[in-house]
Amino acid sequence: MSCGKPHDTDCTEILDRMFSFIDNELADADCSEIQHHLDECGPCLAKYDLERTVKALVARSCAEHAPEGLRDRVLLRIREVRVTISTETE
Repeated sequence: MSCGKPHDTDCTEILDRMFSFIDNELADADCSEIQHHLDECGPCLAKYDLERTVKALVARSCAEHAPEGLRDRVLLRIREVRVTISTETE
């Protein structure tokens, strides 16, 4: 994906870090770099807007909490899988 203009940072690299940018998980310098790229590149900005919109929709749609019993069973199963994995790698 590219708008055809040269950029300091390749579109592929920007798109690889897009979710971290959306989730505010990057250092300030990285955020500035991505924001600068988005200001210049229409296709990447469109992809960013789409991903941000989808993330917001999913967050709004997933506001329900699982029943306590289900939550407990899922957490127990996660612990069981972790133990199995750790014993297999030893």
